[in-house]
Amino acid sequence: MKYLVTGAAGFIGFYVSRRLCEMGHEVVGLDNINDYYITKLKHDRLEQLEPLTKFRFVKMDLADRAGIAELFKAEHFQRIIHLGAQAGVRYSLENPMAYVDSNLVGMANILEGCRHNNVEHLVYASSSSVYGMNSKMPYSTTDAVDHPVSLYAATKKSNEMMAHSYSHLYKIPTTGLRFFTVNGPWGRPDMAAWKFTKAILEGQPINVFNNGELQRDFTDIEDILEGVIRIQNVIPEGIADFKNDDPSRSSAPYRVYNIGNNQPVKLMNFIEAIENACGKKAIKNFMPMQAGDVYATYADVDDLMKVVDFKPVTPLQDTMSRFVEWYKNWFLGIRGNE
Repeated sequence: MKYLVTGAAGFIGFYVSRRLCEMGHEVVGLDNINDYYITKLKHDRLEQLEPLTKFRFVKMDLADRAGIAELFKAEHFQRIIHLGAQAGVRYSLENPMAYVDSNLVGMANILEGCRHNNVEHLVYASSSSVYGMNSKMPYSTTDAVDHPVSLYAATKKSNEMMAHSYSHLYKIPTTGLRFFTVNGPWGRPDMAAWKFTKAILEGQPINVFNNGELQRDFTDIEDILEGVIRIQNVIPEGIADFKNDDPSRSSAPYRVYNIGNNQPVKLMNFIEAIENACGKKAIKNFMPMQAGDVYATYADVDDLMKVVDFKPVTPLQDTMSRFVEWYKNWFLGIRGNE
């Protein structure tokens, strides 16, 4: 089949594009290569994709209404995996309009493309951040998510609502995936794994927020990839006798799933896993809670497991060992070319 993968130069988009091509599908990868983090990393990911005969890259901004419309019209995509967005919770405190343009306007443009071009399934990235101030654990897609604590989270919740409206009005099958703290090789520099690894290897202190009293449902990129690939083959159908008692499903062809490890890890244990992989102890600078952050994330993945027969299983230490090895090699490559 023919796919559009947005955010193809990004962390998850890179993995998804590569796997789809390896499966024999044709992939058009879209990204605007913005400078939110080091663009060399994005270009290096694309260099891994460009030799694949089934892959073609298009540089375009999601907010380019005319450009996105023309791309859909010209390419006749069968499925869309929409992973492109302005990422980062903390960055949204400083640059809110970047999230409006990419995450809201961009999502509207993708939905309009699906509406006018008979796309059979739209899978899009939501986030565990939508749970905001929820205190019930584990987070379930049956929970209300009406109290986001960052604009980033609010845009992801909005994406789900936008998707539902298009599923209801135009019968476009849409599936939202609430990702939980994804880690692994080729990961993002704004994530804790990268920041901590860099600091530990360089002998610099790390900032440990809320004095280390945080928990995250860290998930390996390979587990995330498997979940995405499986779920895009599960095209949702509406529930005829739906009673509006579960916000993750509907009478429309719409579904939302958590995709996480289902095993929250204390921040101090996460740091210990990186220390083990680096062979060095961290210098810890304990800090108060940050605005826009949450105390814990914990994914209930029962619904996803039922429909795709898969649950993330990769131990955190394995993930961090692979990440640190990749990080060292990538930076050695940069320094060798200087």
